[in-house]
Amino acid sequence: MRSREAYSYRTDEAVPVFADDHPLIVFDGECIFCSGWVNFVLRHDKPGRYRFITAQTPLGEALYRHYGLDSRNYETNMLIENGRAFLKSEGTLRMAAGLGLPWRLLSGLRVVPRALRDPLYELVARNRYRIAGKRNSCFVPTPEHRSRFLT
Repeated sequence: MRSREAYSYRTDEAVPVFADDHPLIVFDGECIFCSGWVNFVLRHDKPGRYRFITAQTPLGEALYRHYGLDSRNYETNMLIENGRAFLKSEGTLRMAAGLGLPWRLLSGLRVVPRALRDPLYELVARNRYRIAGKRNSCFVPTPEHRSRFLT
């Protein structure tokens, strides 16, 4: 991933304008494993801190391309927080920390070097369809959560 300045996507004409006043989780909407993670976050994010978008949307694909990622093979969830993108284990640990206690305690795993954390993340990501399967269509939020999803 190319390192970028905060909010660099705002000046990228290929990235549609979107509300970035809340942290945004970009995820593979066809991956049952990834959708399960989103459902977990929705259950535990009581204040409604996070917003979501599937990687298969025009905005999701544009954000992947903006950060130098493959916009067809979504092997990482992406957290965009305060205008910066966080990927792989770093993104996941930051997402968990944003859920408050007890999930914030997982951020203690950040003492493990990323060089050790990310290969484990990548192993799961490469095998996510074998582990949990793939949907025939993209994730659809419940009516109660629809307002937390960007289109």
